[in-house]
Amino acid sequence: MKTRILASWILLADLAWAAVALLGAEFLRYGTAWHRNQRFSNDGLLIFLAAAWILWTLLSSWMQLDGSRGGWHFPAIVSKMFLAVSCLMIALASLGYGVQEFVSRLALSYFGGLLLVGFVVIRLGARSLLRRRYRRGEVSRVVIAGSGRVARELATKIARHPEMLCKVAGFLWPHDSTTEQADLAHSGLRPTPALSTLGIVELLHAQKVDELVLALPRPAWSEVLNLAGLCRERGIKVSLIPQPYELYLSQPTLIDLDGLPLLQLREPFASIPALYVKRVVDVALGLLLTIATLPIVLVLALFLRHRRGRAFERVSRCGEFGKPFHMFRLNVPRGAPGGLLLERVLERLSLSELPQLWNVLRGDMSLVGPRPESLDRVKHYSEWQQERLSVKPGMTGLAQVHGLREQNSSEEKTRFDLQYRLNPSPLTDISLLLQTVWTLALRVLRYSQLVVEQPATSELAPMQGPGVPEPESLRETPRELLKEVVSSAHRAQPSAN
Repeated sequence: MKTRILASWILLADLAWAAVALLGAEFLRYGTAWHRNQRFSNDGLLIFLAAAWILWTLLSSWMQLDGSRGGWHFPAIVSKMFLAVSCLMIALASLGYGVQEFVSRLALSYFGGLLLVGFVVIRLGARSLLRRRYRRGEVSRVVIAGSGRVARELATKIARHPEMLCKVAGFLWPHDSTTEQADLAHSGLRPTPALSTLGIVELLHAQKVDELVLALPRPAWSEVLNLAGLCRERGIKVSLIPQPYELYLSQPTLIDLDGLPLLQLREPFASIPALYVKRVVDVALGLLLTIATLPIVLVLALFLRHRRGRAFERVSRCGEFGKPFHMFRLNVPRGAPGGLLLERVLERLSLSELPQLWNVLRGDMSLVGPRPESLDRVKHYSEWQQERLSVKPGMTGLAQVHGLREQNSSEEKTRFDLQYRLNPSPLTDISLLLQTVWTLALRVLRYSQLVVEQPATSELAPMQGPGVPEPESLRETPRELLKEVVSSAHRAQPSAN
């Protein structure tokens, strides 16, 4: 699970491509003929290459631009590369102006365009190499001890992060944990007779399992310690997910205090300047989008007023810190059969949500944030799901760019919304807005799906967006290990060991 090595290689490839992009920019700008009066600008561009190397290294560390963050989501890769390259070009142009060094703006434009294309291709190539290693079986086999929400979350994230080079071979849970077994009832497997702790270790060793991850919500620690010790003796690595699950709502930092692992938790929060910047971006972009879409909204409003007697709909939603507010939308029925094709198109493309720009300008909502849900739905939130209410709701968010919509469960959307909450920043908001444009563009291209809505897929399917590798770690799970390990049980039997 060493992802830093991959990030380092990608950074080295980026720096090498920057040099190639410089030569390409010079060729596109000046051709093969170098005149004396152009020589100075070419030499000056080399200085900008050195500056670009330094700036890109800093940006890669700050924005985590290796492409794996968020699960190799292709729109996220393109949007982050676009923002990072834009920041780099602005910095280089400012540097040239500051040192009063002439550099052709056309050459810099070529340089930026080549950088953007090359950086995206590098990350797609890295993902392709990772998938090739999966096909050759060059991955670690992992068994997860647990079957509740934590275990499912871990399996989903491993499937979306091929850079970890891990494959979930199965699950393991106590025989008497009926609640845990019910969480995996959809697998269709039934528990087999219980195994002793030693029997489990022998089974894992026989199946060539490389790592055991402990994700039990209520473990019997004496039994867990016994199992972990036996696994380490047989060369099986052991990892541990801290409990309870609510710890994940904080940003953890692992501190090695003279061999004692100390997990430091801190509450994620956005600084006051960042909140002001977010509000300024909401008002500025919201006003521009309102002006740009106002003719469309007015035409649609007149059409709906004539057809349904009312142009707009006002619905009650739960906002930041649970404060209710009225959200506006076009009066288009949701999922109603027999409606006009235009109405289904408006719903499919989310154009019926354009009046919510008024909510953004009023301050009830933000452009980016968790989608607000009804008061009745919020009443049934668990303590974990209520964390969605700690930030201002938005017109779009991380869950929406991954394909989750109103019909998806709150738990599915909470996974992404809390991921956004842990890493708030204006650049993240801009990246999600660009990804939303990509998502809407794909919906337009898939015009054949506008008439008939596709049936809901399995719980893991919404996690896979465009550009995310297929979860080979789940598809290639061996039948034998699923029969024996997924449904197995272990009990503390010190005498048997």
